[in-house]
Amino acid sequence: MNITADSVKQLRERTGAGMMECKKALVETGGDLEAAAELMRKTGLAKADKKATRIAAEGAIVTATSPDGHTAVLVEVNCETDFVAREADFAAFAQAVAQTALAGDPTDVDALLALPGADGVVLDERRRALIAKIGENISVRRFVRLSAPGSSMGVYLHGSRIGSIVVLNGGDVTLARDLAMHVAAINPRHLDSSSVPADELAKEKEILTAQAAAEGKPAEIIAKMIDGRIRKFLAEVTLVGQPFVKDPDVTVEALLKKAGATATHFARLEVGAGIEKKQENFADEVMAQVKSAQKS
Repeated sequence: MNITADSVKQLRERTGAGMMECKKALVETGGDLEAAAELMRKTGLAKADKKATRIAAEGAIVTATSPDGHTAVLVEVNCETDFVAREADFAAFAQAVAQTALAGDPTDVDALLALPGADGVVLDERRRALIAKIGENISVRRFVRLSAPGSSMGVYLHGSRIGSIVVLNGGDVTLARDLAMHVAAINPRHLDSSSVPADELAKEKEILTAQAAAEGKPAEIIAKMIDGRIRKFLAEVTLVGQPFVKDPDVTVEALLKKAGATATHFARLEVGAGIEKKQENFADEVMAQVKSAQKS
């Protein structure tokens, strides 16, 4: 059957797939453009399902902010390689996810993926079509959406791998953004000492008590040592207790007090954080190929 270059071109424009895939689909459907597009969609979804179990630890953090500056989102969208993370179609999809999360206020990732984007296409359908086109597993891993009418909100993006949001009562957007930069750089675990979970604090006290006891100090000295070390621990893990990244001589707490502001919320996402990546050993891989070649 003679498949014209024009029909291949039309199918490529509709599906975004490669020339050979388009031609193959047209041959299988007897040149029927509609049937070929439907076939490619079905096979593409099947490919997407097969790739869903592959580890996707690269990707991008994307932000979106409402026009009034009082609502913002961070979204982590993952792929398998940093090469794809820099690809234009991946970036466009990630941005569409962020804008949809901002506009739709979904409760979780599943709800987010069920929403249509600005183009009317449901995000999960667009995601699976992109998997078929690019050939890598792509997932929306998590998102954070903060809304604080009447408050100052700062959003900071470090490249495409770390994003952060800080919300203040009082202060201004410049201070909020400076603190979002601090959160991106220093990565505090908690907002303030009252935000530290009781079990985490108890565990730290247990460790510090054992360390102090091992030093052979009297009980009253151990108690004072533990109090001091707990204060140091809280300063290290809380946003307000940390030295400000742009001026280490000043704590964040002091900076906020000077501005007549308080920090109420913060969020930070980093690409791939907590994902166990597959460790590749290049030397072992080469040796395995050599042994395979010798056997054959």
